[in-house]
Amino acid sequence: MDLGLDGNDLWWYNLRTQKVEQGQGDPNSERMGPYLTRAEAETALERAQARTEAWDAEDD
Repeated sequence: MDLGLDGNDLWWYNLRTQKVEQGQGDPNSERMGPYLTRAEAETALERAQARTEAWDAEDD
C-alpha cells in the first residue's frame, strides 16, 4: 500500500508485543498496518474482529 508517506510517519500494531509502534520495527508479518494515525493502530484488533464477525454473519 503506497500512501505517499515516509514509512517513519506511519503507525503499526505489533502482534508480537501487542503495542503500537511508529516507523521501522518488527517484520510486517508480525504487524498490522500501516495506519495513518496512532488511534487507528490502537484499534486495529477491534476493527479486525468486527470485520471477521460481519463476514461470519454473511456466511450464515
